[in-house]
Amino acid sequence: MATSHEERMQKKKAVVDSHIAAAQEERGVLLVNTGNGKGKSSAAFGVVARALGHGQQVAVVQFVKGRSDTGEEAFFRNQPKVHWHVGGEGFTWETQDKERDAKAAQAAWEIARGYLADPAIGLVVLDEMTYAFKYGWLELDNVLASLRMRPAMQHVIITGRAAPDALRDAADTVSDVGNEKHAFAAGVKAMPGLDW
Repeated sequence: MATSHEERMQKKKAVVDSHIAAAQEERGVLLVNTGNGKGKSSAAFGVVARALGHGQQVAVVQFVKGRSDTGEEAFFRNQPKVHWHVGGEGFTWETQDKERDAKAAQAAWEIARGYLADPAIGLVVLDEMTYAFKYGWLELDNVLASLRMRPAMQHVIITGRAAPDALRDAADTVSDVGNEKHAFAAGVKAMPGLDW
């Protein structure tokens, strides 16, 4: 006689199996990691590791982060299948120079466009790109057009707060990372190996 747990799990398995059977399309996916919580870029870098595990080439273009001493860069830059570009000059409240920030974002976008046209690149991470839309450094319509024209099997992850609605609509997967509690708000410094 089946227990109630076994019956629930059998029903759950039937539902999951039917979803797996229905999902037959194979193509590149656009993911957006947004929201005010911590972990948007970290989640993207986890997918970088996963893509490398499958032998894919990966391109990472950072739009705002200007430092080159992060743990993820130190690790991934040494991987032969990773193309890593730090295109930003720091957060705009640090630079306080809108024109310089816009030029840096536009230069980073030119690099990104090259990867978005390259079928040899399996995953493109556009880290902190949403700020380029928020501050008007890039035209969202132009970016969406390039995303639509990318190679059919190429995956793209865009990270950053306040992803615009049109980007969310274009994405296949949107994760809105919330912030329930953060150590920084309690006075804990950003720590190497955890925050950078």
